[in-house]
Amino acid sequence: MILNLWTLTTSLVIMLSLGASANTAQASSSSLSLPLQGTSSQPQDLTLEPAFWWAGMHNPELQLILYSRDFPSLPQQLKVDIQGQGITLKSLEHTDNPHYLFINLDLSQAAPQTFELVISSTDSALKTNTPLYRLPYTLQARVKGSRERQGFSNKDVIYLITPDRFANGDTSNDNQADMLEQVAANSPSNLSNPSTPYYPDARHGGDIAGISQHLAYLAKLGVTQLWINPLLENNQAHYSYHGYSITNLYRVDPRFGSNEDYKALVAKANKLGLGVIKDVVVNHIGSNHWWLNELPSQDWLNDATKTPLNNHESKPNFIQSTDTKSSAIKSSITSPRFTSHRRTTVQDPYAAAQDHIDFVDGWFTDTMPDLNQSNPKLATYLIQNSIWWVEYAGLSGIREDTYSYADKEFLAKWSKAVMTEYPNFNIVGEEWTANPITVSYWQKGKINADGYTSDLPSLMDFPLYEKLIASLNEPESWDTGFIKLYEMLANDVVYADPSKLVLFEGNHDTNRIFSLVKENIDLYKMALTYILTAKRIPQLFYGTEVLMTSPTEGRHDGVVRSDFPGGFANSATNAFTGQGLSEPQRQAQQFVRTLLNYRKQSPALQSGDLLHFVPQDGIYVQFRCVLNAPLSAEQKAEALKSRIQNNSLTQHNACTQPSADKVMVIYNKNDKAVTLDIKRFASVLGDSGAATDIISGKTVSLNQALALPHAGVTILELKPNSKIKSKSKSKSPLNAGLPSRQDSMLSRNQANALTRAHTNNSAINLAKNSTQKGTQS
Repeated sequence: MILNLWTLTTSLVIMLSLGASANTAQASSSSLSLPLQGTSSQPQDLTLEPAFWWAGMHNPELQLILYSRDFPSLPQQLKVDIQGQGITLKSLEHTDNPHYLFINLDLSQAAPQTFELVISSTDSALKTNTPLYRLPYTLQARVKGSRERQGFSNKDVIYLITPDRFANGDTSNDNQADMLEQVAANSPSNLSNPSTPYYPDARHGGDIAGISQHLAYLAKLGVTQLWINPLLENNQAHYSYHGYSITNLYRVDPRFGSNEDYKALVAKANKLGLGVIKDVVVNHIGSNHWWLNELPSQDWLNDATKTPLNNHESKPNFIQSTDTKSSAIKSSITSPRFTSHRRTTVQDPYAAAQDHIDFVDGWFTDTMPDLNQSNPKLATYLIQNSIWWVEYAGLSGIREDTYSYADKEFLAKWSKAVMTEYPNFNIVGEEWTANPITVSYWQKGKINADGYTSDLPSLMDFPLYEKLIASLNEPESWDTGFIKLYEMLANDVVYADPSKLVLFEGNHDTNRIFSLVKENIDLYKMALTYILTAKRIPQLFYGTEVLMTSPTEGRHDGVVRSDFPGGFANSATNAFTGQGLSEPQRQAQQFVRTLLNYRKQSPALQSGDLLHFVPQDGIYVQFRCVLNAPLSAEQKAEALKSRIQNNSLTQHNACTQPSADKVMVIYNKNDKAVTLDIKRFASVLGDSGAATDIISGKTVSLNQALALPHAGVTILELKPNSKIKSKSKSKSPLNAGLPSRQDSMLSRNQANALTRAHTNNSAINLAKNSTQKGTQS
């Protein structure tokens, strides 16, 4: 039943039975709740979400969720009056829990205003006609250009921050009376008990103020987007610092700051040319979310009561309501099914249905209840919550956690709803697998055999990341080393748009890149250069620029997410100022800064074509190229003709055009001095006689073989038909380059092992059958 009421006061009473549909389906992620009264994660006498909205949204429909223990036991006895202009009350909806009310509004004709929701009961037993609640509700005016906001793109470099570990700018908010976990006794922010063993998984005190105070450092470094691990309330007894067990989806954790602090951070960052990407979780919530005290409906979570405990011994200890009125609908969850993590079951044409359910419906842990997005009210709640934060905080992107673990039909609706509201926005999903087929399934534009379509623009490129680490650490041979990285790029054909993937050198779930390459400066430089020059959207992890380390095997989350140097009191070193940094750290930071700031003004690295050559003799060469001017009709015809005649996919590549701006990247694993015969690259170099080394600023002659004194990376800029001024007298701090292998932290024996492996295999390689191919992990 839909009523179109255009008068100043609209009234609706809808009779619905208590037997609401009990859909059983897959999980959703974080939910946001902002109590109308108070600020704790527990519900007050009345909770209304979202607390306010905006007029003029592309989707004019809004669903309000109200919770009150004062609602009558029969939901059909509730009456809602709306006193406002141009607001249509479409319907009321109920669930099997009479303490929840869902109000559906049409705001297509509504201007910004504050109107009143009047909630009354028609129970004849009540002796008074006084409404239960008179609630003011505000429709705010949208910021000009909000719908057209530009999301992150290939022009950007993303910098990932774990806020509890980056910088503590306000020690007064470290501990909160209403939060279960306090800052560790021996954390950098609380040294009152130094004898206590260091606990890497405890809270350390980093916050929004700490990020805000160091935005200038980040802008100078050259990054342009900040992805911040979840800042929302995590009122959990343990491991609350990481942010992925959200207990209030509309409230910033007070140990990080406030909602207003977050909004101010984004505004300040924007003024410095930095966008902010929100980490969103739609697969699960924290077990201390107030919903677990009294679920909105029995199917709000993937129902663990219907399946036996099959792979976990512990049982969750949930909060249970003492309200006798709700005893009939209390959650009796005691043994949830835990996810199998078998991601391919979502798209596997041969997968057993139960295996698919085990993956999608299973819980991560007993402290992360799995949400059921096939419940339409929960689905709407989660979609509105994501849009609310984009609009409220002024975001330029969303990073969606554990993407494929949620119900895939909901994910299609969620991504479409966000991208329809903000057509130029961007969302990157986490699909943690080394299989590009699995990753490509979720990207917008992919034609899938099962007909599934998605509006998700981007995904994290785990397959290329995994291959990068492996290829750098392996000796060079016919089927190991650079060849694996080279051949992995051929898998780009399975993606709808591989250039929109986010490629990273590490994140909060992976071990540190400097450690993974055995603290080898040369390999570190190659890894960072590959990330920042690839035909992808690059992402760096905080502290990578100053060689932060970690173990190399297994999961060590608390150590991986160690404190950023200088972000906390009594830090021995300060990466923000450079004080106390070692020479390798100092030069690594400058290397990253130089490359990042060059990329900011390089169309070739931002959007250029990619052309690469098969690795030979421990050297791998790539080009990124962009045309200065569009090709003429004759040039396009000639390029097409050449492409057909040569049966090549790259004849139309900008790198084959003399008029293009080009960047040449040379990766060299040889420990001893070698020369690179550049005649092999004549089709790209053309008549270019010189290039500029973008790190040292020196001019490099292209009229002879290039001398490569030791292992490392060389990045050259080539301009068409123009003379390049020599910068050999530049006083750049990187003129000497980063420490050579002889000076790096890697032992000499390890370094020589790479060269010996290459030398010993060279004769064998010549005899190998040409049909041999590199393996993929």
